Amino acid sequence: MSEIASSSSAAGGGARPPRRLSAFALLMNSRLAAAGLILLVLLCLLMLAAPILPLPDPDATAPADRLLRPLSEGHLLGTDQLGRDLLSRLVWGARVSVAVGLAATLVAAVIGSAIGLVSGYAGGRADNLMMRGIDMLMAFPYILLALAIVAALGPGLMNALYAIAIVNIPFFARNVRGVTLALAHREFVDAARLSGKGHVSILLSEVLPNVAPVIVITMSTTAGWMILETAGLSFLGLGAQPPQADLGSMLGEGRAQLFTAPHVAIVPGVMIFVIVISLNLLGDGLRDALDPRLRSGALSRPGPVTAIARQGPVPENSQPEAALSVERLETGFSAGAGRYQPAVRGVSLHLHAGECLGLIGESGSGKSVTALSVMGLVASPPGLIRGGAIYLGRREVLSMPQTQLIACRGARVAYIFQDPLTTLHPTYTIGRQVMEAVAAHQPLGRQELKARAIALLRQVKIPDAERRAEHYPHQLSGGQRQRVGIAMALANDPDIMIADEPTTALDVTVQAEILNLLRQLQKERQMALLFITHDFGVVADICDRVAVMKDGEIVETGRTRELLARPRHPYTRRLIACVPEIGEGENFLPRVARLMAREAREISA
Repeated sequence: MSEIASSSSAAGGGARPPRRLSAFALLMNSRLAAAGLILLVLLCLLMLAAPILPLPDPDATAPADRLLRPLSEGHLLGTDQLGRDLLSRLVWGARVSVAVGLAATLVAAVIGSAIGLVSGYAGGRADNLMMRGIDMLMAFPYILLALAIVAALGPGLMNALYAIAIVNIPFFARNVRGVTLALAHREFVDAARLSGKGHVSILLSEVLPNVAPVIVITMSTTAGWMILETAGLSFLGLGAQPPQADLGSMLGEGRAQLFTAPHVAIVPGVMIFVIVISLNLLGDGLRDALDPRLRSGALSRPGPVTAIARQGPVPENSQPEAALSVERLETGFSAGAGRYQPAVRGVSLHLHAGECLGLIGESGSGKSVTALSVMGLVASPPGLIRGGAIYLGRREVLSMPQTQLIACRGARVAYIFQDPLTTLHPTYTIGRQVMEAVAAHQPLGRQELKARAIALLRQVKIPDAERRAEHYPHQLSGGQRQRVGIAMALANDPDIMIADEPTTALDVTVQAEILNLLRQLQKERQMALLFITHDFGVVADICDRVAVMKDGEIVETGRTRELLARPRHPYTRRLIACVPEIGEGENFLPRVARLMAREAREISA
């Protein structure tokens, strides 16, 4: 008999989903980035307000007041060797240094990014010519090249700006070219070409938006360095010329008084440090804020196991004889600022040895999250298990130490993932990858590992296994790559295998071969198989029992034949109705529409 799960949602299930974090909110979530932004804003306000602040003329000399200490009357930061007010010169000098540094950054970014975009997109001879020119610039030590340019053009702030921009163009060009090369032949760019777009249009509308975050991040991280370079040229007397002040020239002038009046050199040095460190902190924050994965709450460095914060008592194992028991599992995702969105709620499943349980539902219903929770593989943060229990036999998984849980992966519970091309390592041969799967749990010699790997490849019907073991994943067809994934899952004779839509990307013939292979291996080894799919045809072919999942909950479970013949939940009936019948033709859509209308009337009644 089929069993209908409770339709009541868990607490918080009806809450409005948390909205995605904005780039600014994500930036402010980082304390260091927020501190850098606040500090930079305060400095910019101070520099912009210089004309209206009650500051003395920064170039007015007063020999009688030379080298006054900080906190002197009328001179908060003291005076220099000519009696000029240091606070006034600091504010006006910082304006000059920051303006020149940021202008040089903008010039280098525009020219360098343009070169990188065109070079990476065009490829061939154009790419070679452009990159060899960039290589010639990079062959010179950048500070010596900047000095040579200023020496040729003559001292002055504008010439210093040109020199700094030119020596930093290669940095932008190289970074942008690398990203553009990876994008130039992606499917969405090919689709734009097929639609009739020209090269300039493709660069501006398809490539540039994807490269823009890299350009912004590069600018934010190099702006501080360019301000330092500006100060360095002025320190050597090649930038700002007397009596104009900037931070570098102030530092150079204070060098002679370093022992008698150290504050003359320390004040501009501290200002340079504060500006550069605030820009660097802000650059790190911008890198995170512009990453859409981080904006959604995902981090680039997940933990080795899913975070667990269970609330309430641990549910008991209702079927201790089962190979796998999932009891009232709740897994969700945190989105920062204490916000949490459950992905699966109150999920209970039981899988016995030698049994195949199908987990079916539409995309986004929580099937993969449930499967990944079994071995703590939901990326965390933001993944979080908030309730329930998972039992392997009589052992509770979520209470295991981390080392024991990791040891169970691949040994007691194995996974077959949906897309083998993304899960297989592109630069390792398939033989080496199968050997590594065996070596993770069995201390064998190299020859034994190789023999075991070839035997596994033969077992999953890879033809000419010895030769294929030396091939890379891109040299295999989709069906062969999936067979390699199955071989890696079988490497350590697991008790439980979880297959997450392993036939989705395969054609019908190869799909049938993979299903026959899985069914044969399961019967031979008496494995418990959890088969995730959204295809009732596959369920009818391979599964002993089936659980139907909707919106993170199990709505119905039962024996496959009984459930297909007499579905009790409206959602199950709708799913079955969406499977076309042979010869139905144009009557398929009207039949589905009639069923949907009848279900809607029943629900409203």
